[in-house]
Amino acid sequence: MDYRLELLVLPVSDVDRAKAFYHRIGFREDADYIDDHDFRVVQLTPPGSPTSIIIGRGITGAEPGSVQNLHLFVTDIERARRDLLGCGVEVSEIFHDSGGVFPHAGTAHRLAGLSPGRRSYASFASFADPDGNGFLLQEVSERAS
Repeated sequence: MDYRLELLVLPVSDVDRAKAFYHRIGFREDADYIDDHDFRVVQLTPPGSPTSIIIGRGITGAEPGSVQNLHLFVTDIERARRDLLGCGVEVSEIFHDSGGVFPHAGTAHRLAGLSPGRRSYASFASFADPDGNGFLLQEVSERAS
């Protein structure tokens, strides 16, 4: 039996502002359902991804901005960073972690630049949506078997 993760709920304070942000960075809108003033579901999907996000009202008790370290895998992190900057998104410089592949929480273990040898899975850049939900771009040029 397969268990596929296909949907993540992100808590936001202003649905229309968040929706505009995700549109700006290229997410496809799959649905925008409004039942009443207190319930709204907007499903958006990143380009090339089988997994979507949902934002809305009345869908989660989590605090806006409380979701962190959502990884968006890209094959060229320099290009992805330039694309986001071109969309007006504040993106960190590219970094790698001093301890290896997966980044520590916070910024204390970040080393500037691409991973030595540009190892797959080891170079990152970070950004956040308007509420502070945090994303990491992670360069994956070759998949582990």
